[in-house]
Amino acid sequence: MKNFTTVLKIAPAFLLASTMIHAQTDSTTKEKKIEEVVLIGYGKQKKTDLTGSISSISSKDFNGGASTADQLIVGKTPGVQITGNSGAPGSGSTIRVRGGSSFINNDPLIVIDGVPIDYNSLSGATNPLSLINPNDIETFDILKDASSAAIYGNRASNGVILITTKKGSSGKFRVNFNTNFSVSTKMGIVDVLDGGQFRGFVNTYGTDQQKALLGTSDTNWQDLIYQQAWGTDNNVAFSGGVKGLPYRVSLGYNEQNGIVRTNEFRRTSLGLNFSPKFLDNHLTVNGNFKGTFSENRFPDTGAIGASIYFDPTQPVYSGNSNYGGYYEWLDAQNTVTGLNVNGTRNPLGLLYGKRDISSVFRIIPSLQLDYKFHFLPDLRLNITGSYDYAKSDGSVNVSRDFASGIGTLGSYRSYSQEIKSKLFESYLNYAKKIDPINTTVDIIGGYSYQDTRSITPEAPTYYGNGQKTDFSLPGDDRKTLLSFYARGIFTIADRYIINGSIRRDGSSTFWNSKDKDQLWGNFPAVSIAWKLNEESFLKNITTINSLKIRAGWGKTGQQETGKFFPAFGSYSYSNSSTAQYQFGQNFYTLLRPDVYNPNLVWETTTTKNIGLDFGILNNRINGSVDYFDKKSENLIAKVPTWAGDLSNFNIKNVGVIANKGIEANLNIIPIKNDNLTWNLNFNATRFNPKVNSLSEYVAASYKIDAGTISGINNYIQAITVGQPLNSFFVYQQVYDTNGKPIENLYVDRNGDGVQNEADKYFYKSPTPDVILGFSTKVNFKKWEIATSLRAILGNYVYNNSGSNSSIANIQNNNFLSNTNSSVLYTQFTATQLFSDMFIEDASFLRMDNFTIAYNAGEFMGKGTNLRVNAMAQNVFVITKYKGIDPEVFGGIDNGFYQRPKVYSVGFNFQF
Repeated sequence: MKNFTTVLKIAPAFLLASTMIHAQTDSTTKEKKIEEVVLIGYGKQKKTDLTGSISSISSKDFNGGASTADQLIVGKTPGVQITGNSGAPGSGSTIRVRGGSSFINNDPLIVIDGVPIDYNSLSGATNPLSLINPNDIETFDILKDASSAAIYGNRASNGVILITTKKGSSGKFRVNFNTNFSVSTKMGIVDVLDGGQFRGFVNTYGTDQQKALLGTSDTNWQDLIYQQAWGTDNNVAFSGGVKGLPYRVSLGYNEQNGIVRTNEFRRTSLGLNFSPKFLDNHLTVNGNFKGTFSENRFPDTGAIGASIYFDPTQPVYSGNSNYGGYYEWLDAQNTVTGLNVNGTRNPLGLLYGKRDISSVFRIIPSLQLDYKFHFLPDLRLNITGSYDYAKSDGSVNVSRDFASGIGTLGSYRSYSQEIKSKLFESYLNYAKKIDPINTTVDIIGGYSYQDTRSITPEAPTYYGNGQKTDFSLPGDDRKTLLSFYARGIFTIADRYIINGSIRRDGSSTFWNSKDKDQLWGNFPAVSIAWKLNEESFLKNITTINSLKIRAGWGKTGQQETGKFFPAFGSYSYSNSSTAQYQFGQNFYTLLRPDVYNPNLVWETTTTKNIGLDFGILNNRINGSVDYFDKKSENLIAKVPTWAGDLSNFNIKNVGVIANKGIEANLNIIPIKNDNLTWNLNFNATRFNPKVNSLSEYVAASYKIDAGTISGINNYIQAITVGQPLNSFFVYQQVYDTNGKPIENLYVDRNGDGVQNEADKYFYKSPTPDVILGFSTKVNFKKWEIATSLRAILGNYVYNNSGSNSSIANIQNNNFLSNTNSSVLYTQFTATQLFSDMFIEDASFLRMDNFTIAYNAGEFMGKGTNLRVNAMAQNVFVITKYKGIDPEVFGGIDNGFYQRPKVYSVGFNFQF
């Protein structure tokens, strides 16, 4: 690992030096300067005039083979960390912009074609972005600092991602067809004992009763639950213009099987865009329609853990038809089902005994009118209306013929949910160059209204034995946002830029009967930029194409609490299975008061940012460096309440987090001529979120528990003052002179001679020291080779499989359980869940994808094109981590659905 780190440190310097040499020998090459324009929220701006920290990624730089939108930009920009939620197809990712600065929500705001997308969970959907066809996306513009994001105010504390979809253009009718075929395989398996090792282990340490339970098979249960999974992704787009009506229509169909058996994903998508102009081009109409229908079959993820722990000496099948024909642990004392109720279930029996399916329908129609006034063309009126509608239906059916359902003669649960979001937005924009003072002004003032309603009917579970249990109660929740905003951008002499904005938001989240003004928050921002290359002392230096210093300050808000109307007193129905009132022989569901906090206020984040943008040698070398300082106050968290309250927990403002960091981006074009072009990109990010203070609500325990692990009410992480977010809270392991861990012996940190909670300490965290990204693309004549890699250094992961390894684990209540192979070394007699030896360095280098493509050109005449590509994803991972995959969001590896290796071949036809 040390050698790998050294290479990462010296590689950028070496490549930069070689590029400088080549660029100097090719300095006579003249590059045509193209002004790149990026979205800034309610408008556009030339990249050279930006005052805030914004990254822009276009379709030509996307990662190939993406099944969800977020996968397109993994590793492509500094400050943005994208971690896959699981290896299930369509599962999407968790996105973090400059790390976490909140206890309860760190998701960025997603805006698609000007429409903020509701990020609340939808039953039966794996991820909101999985419902968007990535083939319809043109660009991502990521607003990272508050000076650029504050125009979105109440939801911008975690950054804003602006997604622009592909549009039609006037001209000849075009057809673009893209098809891709893929095969996915597992990365590896957890290192547990095989059949021979397990027999030797039990024969060495087990009792005669335990030895008698051993079988004669050698079954690799992990291999059995995984499969080679095929997939296909097909997209066709029609574009052109009819009598001044530019349009684009796209159809997509994606079907993928998961590498875990029984896992399936299918998505059908429709996209429509039209953008005509009227009234002598003074009125532009942009109409968009996005529709997706996805179907999922989810596997019983408990089978992943069962495949780790099921006895490898037992056969897959029992030889009879009981329990679906699968071998299960039995108990002669159980005269009802015959099963050992504590025994690990057969992994294949879990998968095939459960059918968990869902269908999700989502449409987002939107209409935008942009009118330039005839009497004052510098003044524009922009009006946007949209309706985001999503509906999910699903069911979970556990068969009575398998062990998981035999006790209740099977079970059935159906569920559904609807989310309706209405948006109306309007703003005036005045933009004009004032020649006498050599100043350009760009001013907007606007109003926004968004209302979201979530409807969830009751979802009872019915059992074959006649019982009925309510696992979820009906709900009809609403959230309303009302906003006023303004921004002014002043560009003086094309070298000094001043940007100021303010947004005033009202959110129903903070509505209460005591203080009506409490629901309002003000979010100002200001930033400046100085284009040094336009100054006389640098203007004549031809090697410097751009050099700009930026600085900004801004305040953004956070309104997500995990609950609708947490500040307003309300009543809800009691749980019909556990909290009914008995009157005579009848039981009645009652209304009872909910816990609430009338003093709840906005969580706010104040960010300072200073940056440098540069471009030299005809912009063959360009990049940026940013330093940021974020401070989040009045942090919202769900914390324990005082005795006598209506609930054990309540949502309160509890503390402060500080997060400082630096990020850098470097683009290099070492070679560019008629036959060969070579592009390189490096990016690096470092941040360190720490808790500065916690309020009196958690003063008694001085920490907030986090990070659940195996067992009951076991937490491996905690939040406390002076430590990074979700640091591991563990005992310090003691080792003998040979370096072997001594069981149940930890450092007595408080010196009382007794092992207790006071001996735990904060050790490492999932927050990495540095995140590195590298991508390169070589175009030689008609060939293209591209790859992207990521390195995450200094992050730590808790290996729950390793901590569960012990001699005691092999036998529990007359069944045998497998264990991690580390037990052969530790020989722990009991599990050591809280030892720091299981907090492992999970630094890694991963090649995310490798692509080779051939562009055949006009294979069927002028205007046609054929491109063929072969691709590998998740090609390799270099790490010291002992689990399957070191990239675990949250830092706790307790048997998650691993990411697959994917191999694919694709064809793109254009007519």
